[in-house]
Amino acid sequence: MPSTRNSVEHGQRARAFGLACGRLTPGPRNAITDVPGVRVGHVTLDEGAIQTGVTAILPHAGNLYRDKPVAAAEVLNGFGKSVGLMQVEELGALETPILLTNTLSVGTASTALVRHAIAGNPDIGRTTATVNPVVMECNDGPLNDIQALAVTEAHAAAALAAALSDADGAEVAVGSVGAGRGMSCFGFKGGIGTSSRRLKLDGKRHHLGVLVLANFGRPGELRLPDGRRIAPPAKDDAPEKGSVIVIAATDVPLDHRQLRRVIRRAGVGLARVGSFWGHGSGDIALGFTTANRIDHDERADIVSLRMLNERRIDALFEAMADATQEAVLDALAAATPVVGRNGASRPCLSDLLNSGSTP
Repeated sequence: MPSTRNSVEHGQRARAFGLACGRLTPGPRNAITDVPGVRVGHVTLDEGAIQTGVTAILPHAGNLYRDKPVAAAEVLNGFGKSVGLMQVEELGALETPILLTNTLSVGTASTALVRHAIAGNPDIGRTTATVNPVVMECNDGPLNDIQALAVTEAHAAAALAAALSDADGAEVAVGSVGAGRGMSCFGFKGGIGTSSRRLKLDGKRHHLGVLVLANFGRPGELRLPDGRRIAPPAKDDAPEKGSVIVIAATDVPLDHRQLRRVIRRAGVGLARVGSFWGHGSGDIALGFTTANRIDHDERADIVSLRMLNERRIDALFEAMADATQEAVLDALAAATPVVGRNGASRPCLSDLLNSGSTP
């Protein structure tokens, strides 16, 4: 049966194992929801061979179609089946929530987003423009019976409702939840991870937060912040052919170009944990700022947007690299055991760390 989980999964987070990254201070929850207004909801499908789900990220709880956050996308390696990235890059705005799910459920989730947008904006496609749903994916096929097409529009809608029902800045469930249920990472159980960094600009506090769907990495290539290389107990020579989706949120005012520069630094964090963005890996980042919005019904010919002083942007580059690195480790540390299709499973990094048997 599907479950809605918005509390933190019972696995420990990365910092409980000493896996902190960088010198910057995390936000109060060390999560993407440290950015005011951002909300996350999950629906998890956990029944025998069906080990999958949907994760929803909302930049704000209002009408995204009419109040569009400035956004940008960066494709590090484009082996993926995402929807909506082309228009995000062309127009520099996000007009629906972001849904994460498995590869073969992208179409279903996209339709659910279209229905969600039309319900709040009946003029879509009739007297105003159509809507650009944004769905991103990873292949959970080794653990989940992906051919069962188990994710439905109702599951996607429930993930959106779960995100909307959360209080502003709620804790984020991490590990083997939502879209992360059936994911694998560096030969271990992967899933959802998150992290954030606190920034001070013009005397005011800001945050940059990251959420990852971690399903990538060649077994034996995982690197911890102290330099240790960690391998799963069983030998596995599988090639790098997974994927990782990195979602970044900030309340720092950035324009589209600046935002793209910032999220490109997700690649630094992925490289630090041991990824080289293999041929068969879909490594994609999408970011948005809640501080710059585009009014769908704007009447003025010329509008104003704020932007960061470019000479201060290194602070965001560093925050993006560190938060991405830690979010991946967070997904690995929090992941709990999953037994899926044909009895397939993955070892949990936490078991190895708790046993003290790492090199």
